[in-house]
Amino acid sequence: MDPSWFTPNRNAVLSYMSLRRSVGAIGVALPPVLAIGAAVLFDVGLLSSVSAYYYTGMRGVLVGSLCAIGVFLLSYRFGKADDLLGDVAGIAAIGLALFPTAPEGGGTGWVQVVGVVHLVFAAVFFIALAIFSLFLFTRTDGDMTPRKIVRNVVYRVCGWVIVACLVLAVLTDLFVGDAVKVEYRPLFWLETVAVLAFGVSWLVKGEALLGDRPPEDGWGRREAAQVYEGPA
Repeated sequence: MDPSWFTPNRNAVLSYMSLRRSVGAIGVALPPVLAIGAAVLFDVGLLSSVSAYYYTGMRGVLVGSLCAIGVFLLSYRFGKADDLLGDVAGIAAIGLALFPTAPEGGGTGWVQVVGVVHLVFAAVFFIALAIFSLFLFTRTDGDMTPRKIVRNVVYRVCGWVIVACLVLAVLTDLFVGDAVKVEYRPLFWLETVAVLAFGVSWLVKGEALLGDRPPEDGWGRREAAQVYEGPA
């Protein structure tokens, strides 16, 4: 098949790449921006979780970033599995923004209910991202380039890191004492690592990192395959 046939669709591939990079960049930036911004601008120390920054002056950054990620994911169109999982992850991201975690020190009534809904959305969001990294991003059609082999390793590492952080977060909540949680903020660090893994995975998928070198004309079979045959 002549790759030149696909040339009019070059902008479509570039749009997908930009979308992936945008999602990844927001993910990588979010935890440090929240922590550093709260400390510098509002004299707030490290909180128990990333979501807890909802109750600081960084609320707008948190809500805006989650909604942006959600909209990007809802707009993500590729294969059927990617579309469905992107919609699930996008709805979960927006749900995280609209249903905040319970404030530190707990809450009563509807505050607790909203906090539980937040946890459900968080679990769905991270599970969906892990599936993207482990099963969807690693697919390929035909022979893999050397960098695609490396990218698949990165995807799998990121996916298992997200899974490990979810499991450790549950174990921490069940078995770690309150004094240790207050002193070391384990949930914040686990969430941060999971979000960074998600961000790196999407940056690599957008080929902001470890991208294949394009052909001399800037357009070839690999890019065409990304639109019509499946992920490269």
